[in-house]
Amino acid sequence: MQLRALRGAIICKENTKEEITEKSAELLREMIKRNEIRPEDIVDIIFTATEDLTAEFPAAAARHIGLTHVPLLCARELSIEDSPQRCIRVLMHFYTRKHPHELRHPYLEGARQLRTDLPE
Repeated sequence: MQLRALRGAIICKENTKEEITEKSAELLREMIKRNEIRPEDIVDIIFTATEDLTAEFPAAAARHIGLTHVPLLCARELSIEDSPQRCIRVLMHFYTRKHPHELRHPYLEGARQLRTDLPE
């Protein structure tokens, strides 16, 4: 098994606790499903959120979906001109037998513009 890093992003429609939790959970579930990740193989997860998302920590969603023993960290995304608003990004480190080119990085709900070079 090798240590790999997986990226993903999702756009929220509004700055509410429910929306941030729901969208973060959706993104995490999709990352896990697309890449057949077992929770015990996850090393850590780093979340960033744009400055307009302030109602909840995106990492709270990991606890809601049962990732209770995974170290989590939230940070503020850089505020870059013309970048997507209400955006949550995730970087997950995990162990897998997959090669880097086999990983599927989900960019959901309008976040696709961030990485159009990656397969869906």
